[in-house]
This record gives sequence, structure tokens and C-alpha cells, in this order.
Amino acid sequence: MKILNVLVLTACGLLAGCAGTTGGGGNVHSKAPDTEAQQRARLFTELAGAYFERAQYKIALEELRKAVTADSRFGPAYNVYGLVYMELAEDTLAEEYFRRAIELDPRDSIAHNNFGWFLCTRGRYDEGLSHFQLALRNPLYATPEQAIANAGMCAERKGDLTLAEANLLKSLKLRPDNPNVILKLAGLQLRQGRLMEARGNLQRYRELAQPSAESLWIGIRLERKLGDRAQEAAYGLQLRRNFPNSAEAQLLLAGQYE
Repeated sequence: MKILNVLVLTACGLLAGCAGTTGGGGNVHSKAPDTEAQQRARLFTELAGAYFERAQYKIALEELRKAVTADSRFGPAYNVYGLVYMELAEDTLAEEYFRRAIELDPRDSIAHNNFGWFLCTRGRYDEGLSHFQLALRNPLYATPEQAIANAGMCAERKGDLTLAEANLLKSLKLRPDNPNVILKLAGLQLRQGRLMEARGNLQRYRELAQPSAESLWIGIRLERKLGDRAQEAAYGLQLRRNFPNSAEAQLLLAGQYE
């Protein structure tokens, strides 16, 4: 799950809640109104972001080319370029475009957050964590809980479970009702063997959001450890019925619970 939303235009719940694609996510500076070229670049970038969210990457790239043709220094366009190439596993291009977005606006918290997540997913954990910190340096960043939650997930991937939990809890202080962060916390607690705490947070998640393959898989493994075979079976049935093609369903069928 892309938390905290690493990605952008909607008001989704990340993990990360969501990041943002087109800038403005707390990156508001005192500046003159947009020029006509900047307005056109922003429009094309917003269109690209919408196509990106629908996984229409070819069309998104076409809109981004229009954006940088209109204004080659419009940083948010390069951020969305980075997101598209990240999804296409074109890592060299993704990194190049994320760095260009940050070069054009070092205070762009959205670009720092997205680049941080890219780095973490490529195993470059310390570099990723540093970009989340850079995102949080901007006092006008509108959604700091996203970068904080992403830092938590990055720390968990790194194996620093103490830092991971600290960041997830900090994110929840800013937005207590983020179901994706609550679910990540439940999964972390399951991994730590804190089963009753994990069960409590899984229940919180279920009160806020519909079941997902991830939440059901956490539930299956949790109830298996707690010895509640009936609830384990109920979660398993939901997973097989509602998400038969998910990676979690395949793990269940293979009996790979750890």
C-alpha cells in the first residue's frame, strides 16, 4: 500500500495518506501571480496527475511534455514525471526528474516526500528518510502527517521498528482517523508480537474503512497467533472471495503465514 499517499491529487488516505502531484501541498511561498505560461504548465500538470492516478501513463507523459514546453522551469511537472517513471520502473529517469523538481524548488515538500518514498522502495532507506525530513522543514507543508507516516514505513523496511512506530504514532497525532496509518501500525505490532494491541488497531481500521487484502491478511495471521480459528477462517474466506488475485490470497493458499 502506498502510504501516506505517496501519490497525489486526491484526498486519499496514505498510508501515507496522499502526497501530491502538482505542488501546493504546503509549498506556498510569497510570490507574484502565475504567468500565462505557468498557468498553462499547471493545467497540463494537473491533467497529467489525473491520468497518472488512473494508470494511464502514456497520456500522462503526453500532458507532461506539454507542461514543460509551456514552462520548462515548472517544478511540479518534473515531480509528476518522477512518479510516472517510478511506476514504470524506469528508475534512472524517475530519479532524474525528482531531482530536477527539487532543484527548481528546494522547499517543495511534495517532491521531497515522493522522492523519499521512491528511494525507500529501492532500498536506499537513509537517503529516503533524509528527504522526508527535508519535506518537514517547510512550515507551510499542508500535510506533514503524510511524510511522517512514509518515514515510519521506510524505517520499518529498514528494520528500525522503534523509529517506525514513533513515526506512525506521530502521524496519527496529526490525523487520528487515517485508516491506512492505523493499519500499518497494526501490522507493525503484529510483527513485534504485540497481538492485543494489533487486534485493537485492526478493529479501529475496520470502523473507518472497508476491508482490503492487506487488512484481511493481517487479520488472518493475527487470529492464527491468538488461536481464534473461527475468526481466522472468516478473514480467510473474505480474502479468497473478494481479493482472489491478490498477493495476500496467494500467500494464504500457499500456507506462507510468516
